[in-house]
Amino acid sequence: MEILGYFFALIIGLVMGIIGGGGSILGVPIFVYLFKIDVLSATTLSLFVVGVASAFGAIGNARQGNVDYKTALVFGIPSVFSIIFVRKIVLPHLPVNLINIGDFHVPKNAFILVMFASLMLLSSIKMIIGNQEIESKTQSPQYPLLITQGIAVGMITGMIGAGGGFLIVPALVMLLNLEMKKAIGTSMFIISMNSLLGFASSQNINSIDWEFLLIFTGIAVLGLIIGIKVSKKIDGKKLKPIFGWFVLIMGTYIILKEVFFH
Repeated sequence: MEILGYFFALIIGLVMGIIGGGGSILGVPIFVYLFKIDVLSATTLSLFVVGVASAFGAIGNARQGNVDYKTALVFGIPSVFSIIFVRKIVLPHLPVNLINIGDFHVPKNAFILVMFASLMLLSSIKMIIGNQEIESKTQSPQYPLLITQGIAVGMITGMIGAGGGFLIVPALVMLLNLEMKKAIGTSMFIISMNSLLGFASSQNINSIDWEFLLIFTGIAVLGLIIGIKVSKKIDGKKLKPIFGWFVLIMGTYIILKEVFFH
């Protein structure tokens, strides 16, 4: 199972390199189901992998002038505060069983995994349907709405260790009139900043197996570099729906396993 886990680390990077994101959504399920790591630790490890891989993507986009730093800070700073609040205060104080009604119990770990799987389903639908051109709906930049969106994405990232790029990109296009390439580059910068600071603010950071995490992250980055080179020969838009169906199946499996067959 561990060999399969490292293989999927490569897939994470490949997908991020070829289609410009999305691969990191596999991080938590891989850590939980293939490496048998507890859910909270899996979200912490996922934040590191997502952060490092996105940083490589952000550097490439920055060199091409596709990162809007002002927007990244306006969106990112509220996000970061939101993530730190969730990682430092909310998660450590959640009870083992979130819901107790008679013999019906909803464990914290199952709740987080179902939340994660729900995000996987939303993300997969976006990939399958495809990127219809997202059009700006406003004439002037809507910074208050952007800050609100930043807080919301931060809560999601902090809780389940996912980057949320498919939420960030439409927000940057519709609320700030950014062109798509710049929105994607800025999104990668935000995700990297959010994820690495979220990782640094996690309570269980002292118990991390760094050798394992660095090997896994290194394989993912190698996949990313290969993916970027492959993307010059293969149209990522054609592969996106295929990966979307895979994510849909994975998300459905997690919900069925945690809700009905736990």
